Formats: sequence, C-alpha cells, structure tokens
Amino acid sequence: MEQEKTKQKNEVTEGRNKRRKAKMATSTTPNTHPDRVVASPKVWTTLITNLAYLPGLLTLEASLREVGSQYPLVALYTDSFPAAGHAALDARHIPKQHVAYLLPAVEKKFDPSDSRFYDCWSKLTPFSLVQYSRVVQLDSDMLVRRNMDELMDLPLDGPELQGQGPRVFAASHACVCNPLNKPHYPPDWIPANCAFTTQHPDPDRAQREGAAPTAGLAMPNGGLQVVIPSLEVYAAITSLLASPSETSSMDFSDQSLLSDLFPGRWVALPYTYNALRPMRWEGIHDAIWRDDEVRNVHFLLNPKPWDESEEMKGKRGVREEINKWWWEVTDRRREGERRVGVVDGF
Repeated sequence: MEQEKTKQKNEVTEGRNKRRKAKMATSTTPNTHPDRVVASPKVWTTLITNLAYLPGLLTLEASLREVGSQYPLVALYTDSFPAAGHAALDARHIPKQHVAYLLPAVEKKFDPSDSRFYDCWSKLTPFSLVQYSRVVQLDSDMLVRRNMDELMDLPLDGPELQGQGPRVFAASHACVCNPLNKPHYPPDWIPANCAFTTQHPDPDRAQREGAAPTAGLAMPNGGLQVVIPSLEVYAAITSLLASPSETSSMDFSDQSLLSDLFPGRWVALPYTYNALRPMRWEGIHDAIWRDDEVRNVHFLLNPKPWDESEEMKGKRGVREEINKWWWEVTDRRREGERRVGVVDGF
C-alpha cells in the first residue's frame, strides 16, 4: 500500500512538471515528423512519455515479434521522454517518432490515482499521422499473445468520409464495473451498465464478436485503437479539445472524447484484442474470459508486472497470475539482449 502511495505521489509530481513544460506544445498539429520512420505504411504505435513504462514498451515490441507480426512497432515519444529512454530504443533498433503532448485548452483535473489520464489525451495523435495508411495504437502495458495482424485489414471508413461514416475507428469496450470501487468514479460505472456483462450468457460468441458499440455505457477503451489517419477526423478531435465546456466532463480523457464525438460510430472488437486484466478476476468477467483465446492482454491498473518485487512474485494470487505471461516474454527478451551486449536494466 505504501509503495502504491509513493508511486502515485511521484506520478503526480512528474505529471505536473510535464504538463507545465508541455503547455506551449499542446498544439493541434502533433504530426511533427511528416515522413514515415519505417517503410511500412501500416504500423503499430505506442505512446511513451517517461521511463516508467519503458520496460512495458520493450516487452510489447518483443511480444509482437514473437507472434510473427509482419508490421513494425513505432514508439511515439514526447518532449518529456529522456535521453536514457532514447538510448534504450536505439540500442534495440526500435523506430521512434516525435509527437506533441496533447492537452485540452483548459486543463481537466483528474484524481491523483488516475494521473495516467493526463497522458492519455496524447493517444489521440495517431489520427493525425496521415503519412501512414493504418495505425493500430497500443498501450505500453500490453502483451501480445497471438498474432493479430488482421487488424491491419479490418474494414473502416476511409478518409474521404471525413469522420461521418459508421466505422470511424475500432476498439474494444471499456469495462465500467469499477472492480476496485474507486469512490470518485461515476455512479453509473457498475456491472449492470457494462457492455461485457451483456455477453455473459453467450461466452462462445464473446470470443468472436464484441457487444454492439451502443451496448452498456457505449465507451471504448483507449488501450487499443485501430485508426485510418484523417486530418478531418483529427480536426474534429482538436476542436473538441479546445472546448472547456466539453472536456470538463470527460472523466476518462481520450476514451470519453471518442465516445462523445463518435457515438455508436465505431467498430466494437471482441475483448480478446484488449483483454483487460481485471476482467479475469473472479466475479468480474471471468464468465467470458478464456486464457487461450486472448490475443492481447492489457495490464490495466497498478502495480504493473515490471513493478513486482521477487517477494511479490512469490505471493501471486489469482489476480496476479497472468503477470507471469509478461515475465516469460521479458526474460526471453533480456536473455537475447544480453547476447548482443544490451544490458541497461530495462
């Protein structure tokens, strides 16, 4: 508990400093590098703003290679990403691309335990990366378990529809069960309003299909977003960011914005593409969760797998059992890195 409080305090301080530094860089043109940094026009991307998530990014990239993805991962870094992080990416030949740090015109305050939401606005930048024909944005605390290259060909609205069609982007639903009973969460964040709850009667179907985008509270989780970049769509996003009356009620930053701007006009993927760790817990959505069907695990909430001490590893319960999946890939990654002389602690 003390470790968690210290982590939250550090995150709040770091976030405050980062936002102060980024205040002049929260422009509506985060596509600061207009050329592709890789040959492929279709890419995975992940946002990185600090060293705290770097172990996650490195293992995410390793997991994509292990499942045989044909597409590269591009690290989208902001000005706050330090030199040690750049050195770690360069040592592993992971391509990187600069993006501006996005914030609403008037800062939206979040609870200290949810300080990550300040960074989450910047996960909207892939909509602006028109040098790519397809971007699949992944959170750095994810682990790919099965190849999911099919997302690169998932039918979505083309740029010519300018965000007016029925398939603007694709994502899995957010789980709105509030399993940790956070008191500052909205009162309607309860199991009865969760899209995944509607799938409990037919778990087989839940492995293949997502609930309708209008199910439950109709909110996507921002951890995985399948995007065809479009300047018109991005302009609509930044227009909303410039409206304090709109952003003041966006309690979950990027995913609140997307659900408000494109209600019901997104493709709801099965949970298997963004399998939120708490869904596996007993009494949450273990009714539909199947380990062998999961394509991509999202290690939502703290502590992250890489924050585990050796003592914590030895005391894993049901909730933490899947952390070993992350460590298996990480151990293989680090062994391979040692063989080529990359030993930097990440």
